[in-house]
Amino acid sequence: MGGKYLKLNDIGAYRISFHLSNEVWEIVKTWDYLARDTVGKQWVRAVDSCSANIAEGFGRYTKKDKIKFYRYTFASMQIHKREA
Repeated sequence: MGGKYLKLNDIGAYRISFHLSNEVWEIVKTWDYLARDTVGKQWVRAVDSCSANIAEGFGRYTKKDKIKFYRYTFASMQIHKREA
């Protein structure tokens, strides 16, 4: 039973989205109150949801459940791509 199991941090997309989330937090923290309270909160929540959905999908047991959460992440990233 010495087999290696896949861990969440082994998934490149999770590591990238988690790093992106931390970068966004650092950027938004420097903004004034109005910008942080309006755009900043939305941006942070949107970016945080990407790594959260990957983690949620990773923890699911059925392939169908996993795919559902990965699609949520993909959709969120497409929205960010269009806004950029």
